[in-house]
Amino acid sequence: MSWTAEDMGDLGGETVIVTGANSGLGFSATKELARHGAEVVMACRNLEKADDAKQEIENEVDNADLEVIKLDLADLESVSSFVEKFRREHDSLDVLCNNAGLMAIPRRETQHGFEMQLGVNHLGHFALTGHLIDMIQESAGRVVNQSSMAHEGGEIDFDDLMGEDDYSKWGAYGQSKLANLLFTYELDRRLEDVDSEAMSIGCHPGVSDTNLFRKGPEMTGSRIKLLVGEVFTRILGQSADKGCLPMLYAATSDALEGGEYIGPDGFREMRGYPEKQESTEDSHNREDAQRLWEVSEELTGVSFSLD
Repeated sequence: MSWTAEDMGDLGGETVIVTGANSGLGFSATKELARHGAEVVMACRNLEKADDAKQEIENEVDNADLEVIKLDLADLESVSSFVEKFRREHDSLDVLCNNAGLMAIPRRETQHGFEMQLGVNHLGHFALTGHLIDMIQESAGRVVNQSSMAHEGGEIDFDDLMGEDDYSKWGAYGQSKLANLLFTYELDRRLEDVDSEAMSIGCHPGVSDTNLFRKGPEMTGSRIKLLVGEVFTRILGQSADKGCLPMLYAATSDALEGGEYIGPDGFREMRGYPEKQESTEDSHNREDAQRLWEVSEELTGVSFSLD
């Protein structure tokens, strides 16, 4: 039987953070988590769009328990401010869904000079997780990292991590998505080393019809690439409501263990219902994972206190 959001059961009493919750996969996941009783913190950069999304969900879901807190993953000070506000208002955290991301954009830099895709997709979430990992451990909770099929072509270029010498928008995206999985598996190993009941799980949405495919062409002003992207996602992709299922499964299923990877079960993993899958050999490279962890700590100034 195929797993759907209806299989999540009652999530009453659980607190979940979803980054990028105002649109696409994050919006759909937030709606379903709220529908099943979870208290969802919508961690979003654009507060106006987040408030509109919150209102839309509240209009559809009775008694939705939602809160919007500003989070700009491209700014480590914003990450710290988000964490401070969350800790003031919440005593526990059960699930952290590191979902927000950018894909194949022209080279940009974050507030701290990181290449934007690596900075937002990996380093921002690395810092956020490091600040909150103690709360995840206390609740025996989960960190869910949204990766992509693009990790399969990714390579961590430690000699030019920020793409200053040679930048490819798709290469940078693949690197960031590979980084998501190296981080996922290394975090789970470190949690296991301290006998923690918390888990770190990776997932990917296949091809989903969201704004992610539109950002790059919009930033370059390419109407042709924008049209091609829209046609591609509409023909081969699935809705955001379907695309968010691997993340929801990773966040809630009792059938999972730490260090697993979830994606759609259909043709070439592009669409379908969530199932356990295997990521690339490179994503399980422990030497790269440890080195990336050390570099990430150095760049973000965030260290993980694992008890």
